Amino acid sequence: MQRTLRGIGMLGMLLLGTQAALAPARTVPRPPPVTPVLQVAGAEVPVQLRQVRLDSRVVAGLGETRIEMTFFNPNRRVLEGQLEFPLVDGQQVAGFALDIDGVLRDAVPVPKAKGRQVFEAIERRRVDPGLLEQTAGNQFRLRVYPLPAQGSRRIVLTFRDTLPVDAKGLRWAVPLQFARGAEEVVLRMEARGTGAPTAIQPSPWKFGAEQGAYVAQWQGRGDALPAQVLWRLPQVRQPDVVTGLHEGQRYLLAQVPVPAQATPRVLPGRIGLVWDASGSARQRDRAAEFAVLDRYFGALGTGEVELTVLRDRAEAARRFRIQRGDWSALRTYLTGLPLDGASALGAWTPRADIGEYLLVSDGLSNYGTPAPPTLAVGQRLYALSSAGARTDGGRLRAWTGAHHGQALVLSGVAEVEAVLPLLLQQPAQIVALRGTGVDRLVADASAASRGWVRVSGRVQRDNGVVEVQVRLADGRDHTQRITLAGARALGGGLVAQAWAGATLAGYAADPVGNAARIGALSQQFGMVGADTSLLVLETLDDYLRYGIRAPAPLRADYDRLHAVRIGDETQARAQRLDQIALQFAERERWWNTRWPKGAPATQPVLAKAAPMAVAAADAQVYMEARVSDVVTPPSPPAPPAPSPQMAPAAAPRGNLERMAVTGSKRSRSSNSGAIAVTLAAWEPDSAYARRLRGAAPAQLYALYLAEREQHSDSSAFYLDVADLLLAAGQRELGLRVLSNLAEMQLENRHVLRVLGYRLMQANAPDLAVPVFRQVLRLGEEEPQSFRDLGLALEASGQYQPALDALNEVVVRPWDSRFDGISLIALDELNTLAARERVDARAVDPRLRRALPLDLRVVLSWDSDNSDMDLWVTDPNGERAYYGNRLTYQGGQMSQDFTGGYGPEQFSLRDAKPGKYKVEANFFGSREQLVTGATTLSLRLSTHWGTGKQRDQQVTMRLKDNAETVLVGEFEVR
Repeated sequence: MQRTLRGIGMLGMLLLGTQAALAPARTVPRPPPVTPVLQVAGAEVPVQLRQVRLDSRVVAGLGETRIEMTFFNPNRRVLEGQLEFPLVDGQQVAGFALDIDGVLRDAVPVPKAKGRQVFEAIERRRVDPGLLEQTAGNQFRLRVYPLPAQGSRRIVLTFRDTLPVDAKGLRWAVPLQFARGAEEVVLRMEARGTGAPTAIQPSPWKFGAEQGAYVAQWQGRGDALPAQVLWRLPQVRQPDVVTGLHEGQRYLLAQVPVPAQATPRVLPGRIGLVWDASGSARQRDRAAEFAVLDRYFGALGTGEVELTVLRDRAEAARRFRIQRGDWSALRTYLTGLPLDGASALGAWTPRADIGEYLLVSDGLSNYGTPAPPTLAVGQRLYALSSAGARTDGGRLRAWTGAHHGQALVLSGVAEVEAVLPLLLQQPAQIVALRGTGVDRLVADASAASRGWVRVSGRVQRDNGVVEVQVRLADGRDHTQRITLAGARALGGGLVAQAWAGATLAGYAADPVGNAARIGALSQQFGMVGADTSLLVLETLDDYLRYGIRAPAPLRADYDRLHAVRIGDETQARAQRLDQIALQFAERERWWNTRWPKGAPATQPVLAKAAPMAVAAADAQVYMEARVSDVVTPPSPPAPPAPSPQMAPAAAPRGNLERMAVTGSKRSRSSNSGAIAVTLAAWEPDSAYARRLRGAAPAQLYALYLAEREQHSDSSAFYLDVADLLLAAGQRELGLRVLSNLAEMQLENRHVLRVLGYRLMQANAPDLAVPVFRQVLRLGEEEPQSFRDLGLALEASGQYQPALDALNEVVVRPWDSRFDGISLIALDELNTLAARERVDARAVDPRLRRALPLDLRVVLSWDSDNSDMDLWVTDPNGERAYYGNRLTYQGGQMSQDFTGGYGPEQFSLRDAKPGKYKVEANFFGSREQLVTGATTLSLRLSTHWGTGKQRDQQVTMRLKDNAETVLVGEFEVR
């Protein structure tokens, strides 16, 4: 069967750079390697690197290096180690193994959030997990526990590398930085399919011919290694084709020579410059970027530049005139831009009259819409980053490759000349890729101007044929035919991972929209990336407990036992629903009861009394005791009031279901219906906050920028400044400053959760939704992640996905420390379903009933492993709290959350007139707090679940254990 892809419009599928094996070949000199850092908290004596065995080979233009490291912990206590290391553009982690009882065990790919969750859960049991994950850009972190007291631990890392290419051949650098400092190093290097390696930099080693390859070996101490060694590998001008087997499927990788030809590009007269001025831009090399722009505008000569500045949002475009290469006005404007806020790289809108765009950014998009904008047919997109290893090169290459451009990634001014041809020259382009006996072909033409393209694909027949048709710079077409009959077979996963990496590169432009495909492919081929990590566990039971398929030696037993556990999980989910149905029936009983509104005969609960035995199991007994005090017998529930039909807008009416909203009408109320809410004033008391409050509103932002360098690592600083700007009516600047929390720790769900809460408080739910989506990706094991997203979706008018998210909180089995959250989410789900047109058929029929309230207070907080309590004191002077969960007049407090996050909820169906005081009591935290203090989020609602519902939300921070703060008051008339 013959498969063909034709036309320049297909280049987005064909010219793929990648985060793994097929990243663009470059002539850019790589920066000096950065020595990995092993961080070991609590080590009195440094952990020692006893031995490193480093094996590196080159085949078909790709490098593969296996590094086995043996660490020794001389301390008398067990420690956890974190090895942090950057990789240069084009390098990628391809494997990880950890010794378990002296035997190396390969890691298995897992979704990133799950890997972190499992590692931390198993670490608490003091057994042997190992986790390797990508952090930001091309930076990685390896977490290993335990490093045994006065014992050793072996770790194996495998890297794959696309070798840079120039007119003289490949450039090969072995990652020696991992071996420096080792007491013993055993080194072996092998090049196959190339000419004899020659040293570009001085080298103590020489290569000799050995069984069709060039080999060099060395043994010695790590401190005797050179800082960096670079070799050139001459290439023979003929196709080099290799194949490799993975899980029964054979894959191909071919390095194909084409005529080396490139001509200077003719630049359009109108260019769009998209300038990332977010907070992370402070880590870029502005001098290097300006040097590239000097040459770029010099090549333009005279024309017009439309500048779009990106931070947490896109600013209005500005136009600048370039005269004979003079761009001084534009340069002055760029120099004066404050670098601040999050990176919303998808927030700009291209104009059809712009010939090409140049995006200057590190590619780390962390705010707003993750997908890039769509350019018009024929528009080109180029990208420039000077952030080095902090660049998301995969994303930039995917964006530019889809629009006939190139991504320029450099680390400083020294690399400018090397990257300029990518921007200023017109290279050859692949216009057709044909295959017989092969499929799923992917090609990389980024080195075509230097005479090479790479092709990978899946092999269906051993005698398959691939044809690559390239359009040269002068307009001529050149076709190169490759046969697989004489291809060399390679062991290991190099070839298969090369194909997987090239395929993944096509998804990198929109990692959120392509998350399912990226996850499936990454896990199939063990590719570490933004959404996939590598994990090693100690026992088969650990793999079974967390549903992670074990590596080969344990796989057969895992598959057999896992089939049994699937049935157990289905049963557990059903039992979970039964439990929730019983709890909800108990809440309905409370709601249907008329509680006394007079003065209680006994002294009310006033202060921090000893907890009463009012756990969930005893709630029925306690309720019966309270009901016996009621003079008037309970009235029957009000007749069901039909709510709006619940179904998606596109669903036929025959499929709609109704939800009865009982109790929304009452024959008699204890109050007039007028309820006022007053929130307590709260303001930070830090020295910088006092200085900022003393500034004139017009000077506030400038003073913030001056203070920022001293507080740039403090999320509390950004929260405080954002509050001041918002209070001063400077909403755009306030939201910009607030968005810095997304830049600080890209994958810290605690910080992001605080950001989402504050955006909701600022009435910006559309901005909060993508933040909470990221929180969910990072913490799916926490029900709060689903609930927070559901509430944000509801506030932004996305009712159906909001209901779906809230229903997940209800139906999923959760860790016991989260007991109680399901009923709170169920109240919110039912209120939403009664008010909006949604499809609620996924909600268990036993749970479909809305329970409106006069007063509702919900407390949430940002820290795990911490204890916070909600207190509400009513006009009787009685305090509802965890030790008094049901008050005389029927106020109900939800279950106590002592393990972190909350929420805790106070509910009162029929409020007695008078004042209600709302307080939060902080017992303390058992973890390091991400904002320097626990951050509370409280939502106070009146007439909740009715057409008169009004909500007010407040966020405040606590610093001291045993601190109690007044949040606000209700006054019921």
